[in-house]
Amino acid sequence: MLTPQIAAAMLDSSSTDPNASAEAGKDALVTLHERTVDALKGYVKMVDKAEPEFLPVAQRFHDLHARHAATLAGKLSSMGVAVDPDGTLMGTINETVVGLRAFFDQIDEDVMSSIRNGENHVLEAFDDALDLPLSPEDAADISAMRDELVGLLEDTRDLD
Repeated sequence: MLTPQIAAAMLDSSSTDPNASAEAGKDALVTLHERTVDALKGYVKMVDKAEPEFLPVAQRFHDLHARHAATLAGKLSSMGVAVDPDGTLMGTINETVVGLRAFFDQIDEDVMSSIRNGENHVLEAFDDALDLPLSPEDAADISAMRDELVGLLEDTRDLD
């Protein structure tokens, strides 16, 4: 399936320019990094506020996103792209939402539907990055990271 951005790029004559393709790949990796960091910020708060029985699940999501954020930051740095370790406004929103939920309710398996919705946003960024030209090594690494996230979502399916 073509996203509107990819379809537009296919119509743009500059999309045949290798430099334009490389820039599109970098942009997609920047977006993926931002969404990963944004998710991580929510999990930092979730680990802090989670009920004891849910803490291992929150910790697994936290650790996965922390590893992915570091890997993506390293890849982008090697491409000469400076990354923002703080993510975007969405990361602050994630922290706030988790904090508010913890104030009024428990952070337990009831948050799994919210987690899945947020992770779909991250998965879209993985898919967008994989739809663009990346080096074979980067494509393999991004695909493996995506598979790890899908695996974790599957491993926690019983909590829905």
